[in-house]
Amino acid sequence: EPLSKRQRKKLLKQRLWEEQKDLRRQKRKEKRQKRKLERQSKLDFGNEGNDRKRLRREAVPSTLRLIVDCSFDDLMVLKDVKKLHKQIQRCYAENRKAFHPVQFYLTSHGGQLKNNMNENDKGWVNWK
Repeated sequence: EPLSKRQRKKLLKQRLWEEQKDLRRQKRKEKRQKRKLERQSKLDFGNEGNDRKRLRREAVPSTLRLIVDCSFDDLMVLKDVKKLHKQIQRCYAENRKAFHPVQFYLTSHGGQLKNNMNENDKGWVNWK
């Protein structure tokens, strides 16, 4: 049974894909090794260990305060509560990385938001 032109093209592509599999694997391996060497060279320059920890120690706290009032979550639909949760996570993470982190507070934290955070992000209770 003769193959159609489309089927021949597909078979040819598949064959080429299989033949180049080892080459792709080798490239990925080289890329991983390169990244590993770069990380090691960065650690050699700063013998303090993890970059994040080093940056955190050098951070100068700001006198500004950021307060997020969560008392309106009963007026939101669940979709909006989930978006608020993601925004709070992002703010907290970016604030931790900042050179001048602000004091970050959540007020009236309860209801739907607290339930959502307990379900999806159990680590929030350890936030400082």
